[in-house]
Amino acid sequence: MTLTCGNSKSLRRILDEYADVLTLEGRRHPTSPADREEAAPTPALPSPPSGPPAAQSRNSPVLSTDVLNTDETVEVSPAPVRPRIRTRLAGRAPAPPSPGTALHAVSAATAVLLALVAIGSLIHEPVLIPPLAASAAIIHSVPGLPLAQPRSVIAGHLLCTAVGYAVAASLGTTPWAAALAAGIGLAVMTVARTPHSPACATSVVIVLHTPQPASFVPLLVGSTVLLVLAGWALSYARPGAARYPAYWW
Repeated sequence: MTLTCGNSKSLRRILDEYADVLTLEGRRHPTSPADREEAAPTPALPSPPSGPPAAQSRNSPVLSTDVLNTDETVEVSPAPVRPRIRTRLAGRAPAPPSPGTALHAVSAATAVLLALVAIGSLIHEPVLIPPLAASAAIIHSVPGLPLAQPRSVIAGHLLCTAVGYAVAASLGTTPWAAALAAGIGLAVMTVARTPHSPACATSVVIVLHTPQPASFVPLLVGSTVLLVLAGWALSYARPGAARYPAYWW
């Protein structure tokens, strides 16, 4: 069969259109595995879950840790708070000494005061006076303070004794004069660098009671020396105790 030029062009156009149709059909319905892979749409990535972690599913292995961490509650016990009344009563005072230290100090001070009473009973003189009891307490309870050192104990009592007799001789034996004698004695001890507060009471005792200097002064000196020597000896009687004195003069 003879085809003319016009017929051949029409036939070519028809074949081209048929080829295009086959191509489109092949894309819509792939037959080979390669064509199917090329024609397969790209899977969409799952969107991240919305909402708080506690509302997410517990079946997801990725979210399980977050859920557990979110749901876990840690109980923290509150710090103990001291009552205000107890805090105010405690104050800022230092801690009390150990029972052994306290027992040693109390026993030593009591023993030396009993020794003074025994001496007074033998000589029939009042050796133990209130200022000496205060001195014994200072020596055995706070042996490191300047108030407790031998210089302050012995010299402080002697200086205040002199002040007491001088005030009693010039101003009389009234309570006003006794108070003035205590103040003057404190000033003298401060200047002499012999601070010892119980010695101020010695001035008061002398002004109010006017003991005889011939008997009172020797007994006072002997008593203060005995207090110092007892403190020195008893500080070595207990191992680990604070050594007394820190200085002699």
